[in-house]
Amino acid sequence: MEEKHYAAGDITILEGLDAVRLRPGMYIGSTGQKGLHHILWEIVDNAIDEAANGYADRIDVRIHKDGSVSVEDNGRGIPTDIHPKTKVSGVQVVFTQLHAGGKFDEHNYSFSGGLHGVGASVTNALSKWLKVRVWKDGKTWEMKFHSYYNEKKKKYESGVPEAPLEDLRKKTKKHGTLVHFMPDDAVFTVTEYQLATISHRLNELAFLNKGLTITLTDDRIKANEYVEENEEEETVQLDLLGATKSYSVSYCYEGGISDFVKYLNQGKSALYGKPIYYRTEKDGILVEFAIQHTGDYTESLFSFVNNIPTPEGGFHEMGFRGGLTRMLNDYARENKLLKDKDANFLGDDFREGLTAVLSIKMKNVQFEGQTKTKLGNPEARVPVESSVVEGLRALAADPKYKKTFEEIVKKAQGAARVRIAARQAKETARAKNSIDSLTLVGKLASCSGKKPEQNELFIVEGDSAGGTAKQARVRQYQSILPLRGKPLNVEKKRLDQVLANEEIRTIISALGAGIGNEFNIDKINYHKVIILSDADQDGFHIRCILLTFFFRYMRPLVNAGHVYIGMPPLYKVYKQNGSVEEYAYDDEELQQKIDKVGRGYLIQRYKGLGEMSAEQLWTTTMDPDRRNLTQVTIEDAVAAENMITTLMGDRVDGRKEFLNRNANFNKPDEFINKVRLKKEEGDEE
Repeated sequence: MEEKHYAAGDITILEGLDAVRLRPGMYIGSTGQKGLHHILWEIVDNAIDEAANGYADRIDVRIHKDGSVSVEDNGRGIPTDIHPKTKVSGVQVVFTQLHAGGKFDEHNYSFSGGLHGVGASVTNALSKWLKVRVWKDGKTWEMKFHSYYNEKKKKYESGVPEAPLEDLRKKTKKHGTLVHFMPDDAVFTVTEYQLATISHRLNELAFLNKGLTITLTDDRIKANEYVEENEEEETVQLDLLGATKSYSVSYCYEGGISDFVKYLNQGKSALYGKPIYYRTEKDGILVEFAIQHTGDYTESLFSFVNNIPTPEGGFHEMGFRGGLTRMLNDYARENKLLKDKDANFLGDDFREGLTAVLSIKMKNVQFEGQTKTKLGNPEARVPVESSVVEGLRALAADPKYKKTFEEIVKKAQGAARVRIAARQAKETARAKNSIDSLTLVGKLASCSGKKPEQNELFIVEGDSAGGTAKQARVRQYQSILPLRGKPLNVEKKRLDQVLANEEIRTIISALGAGIGNEFNIDKINYHKVIILSDADQDGFHIRCILLTFFFRYMRPLVNAGHVYIGMPPLYKVYKQNGSVEEYAYDDEELQQKIDKVGRGYLIQRYKGLGEMSAEQLWTTTMDPDRRNLTQVTIEDAVAAENMITTLMGDRVDGRKEFLNRNANFNKPDEFINKVRLKKEEGDEE
């Protein structure tokens, strides 16, 4: 091969916002739904930082009819004066310069979610156009930016100012900032904002910032027309968490995270009426927590750092759990609820049925972990732990809380008894050469490969489909675990009851990484755990049960992206002579396959996996080159918690309402009937 000359002149220097445009994934993660919402969160977070530092008490988010979105706050307003180094306005610096912002020192912001000064400029770079209006010092200022393809330079120009910052000569008493932008469809694969996603996050931010009012309005929906046609379904379809008929919703919680805990415990039976709440500042870290125990058996802890969710935990969660265990054990001994000869309760005992929200605010935040949502600052642990101990001791000394703390210890006593009784079963589930492992013989068809990162485990509904899957698999890297019945719904059971269930035990043994707090993701035998169930009510239920189990007892498996849903086809479209055979996975694809097969087609609706031959199952569902897999992720842990509680908890009315409006299992058959009706009426097909 001829050696090409490589010199300094071959090095490309990306100027301004060009780097963002060229590699958007580096800044926003993806150019799909997640990235689309990320550029909105960048602007929202700037407004939240104004509120969190005491400069604003209102934020208005609006989705406009044309698909653009705007965020307005009543904070101090972005600086409009000339920057001494760049010689342009502060507004222009913020929206055109990467790593430019007022959050690198402690003068303007004590705490902030934005750490790198790239948010506003990245949003500008990835928008068709962006408009900023600032109300400051009695004046109204405006500046516009746009992105376009420069034919002369043969490149995109990103976030270019149309003109310098303009004084609109409008006197005002108003103060704050309005940012209005249109996502660029040349960058994003989708440009339609999801109302449910935005409403969940804004609701969460309102909880985390006590007294802050956040409004959300969607101009894409004509309220009057929609309400007349769908009056009963409006709030569910839009998922606006309490929206009015004008489709404008306002969130404001004077109780802050205490109200957040109440919200999370809706549908659960609380052991005491009022959540325990405490707030303090220790060693420069603002610590705030609220807790409430319920009759459930699993722990639900949601932690945040500078308003950013940390689902992977970190040092602040370690401090919280340590402080909770230490103080409650001291309380139990001091009040003779724990005898001198008795061993201390474990942390798990105190956290059974616990719902907690922990929010800290600190400087110089460092995130790490699989998804950069784990707090990596070790200096946060001790201040959080001492704050929890200090806060709980102060509240325990108040006679009003005497019954509350007694209920907590009583709950722990019950949990400890079950823990001791379940110890042997738990050890059995973990032991590689245990009876549980022996029960896998004849059930689990193991693969021969020894590399977990290449191995796949199919958890298959039913022995019949499991047998077919065993015939279809590639033995080198695909394992099959058939389920003989429905696994246990762990949402309603204690750990000892969970471990007593044979189907659950086989899953634990097959994965080989333990369960609960002892789950070690580094020991998993498979990096792809694929749930394969029928496309009907029973299959949907099994899928929900398994996902609930993974969410409650193996959450790191989900956080790391190792859990998948296998998507078998709903239809086969074919010619009777066997010359053509096509598969469709949904109604829209069915029509495409009908068009492709042409005249004389026949349709088979698959009622279950057992109806497929080994060859068909491999072709449609197991072949890595052709199958459809949906990766299970937790974008919003709070929304996931509510979903699990609704679907798998004790509220039958809430579950029925959700399923009636979201799971239409009859739709495929209705579609087939429509197709047949067309044929009978003389349609070409």
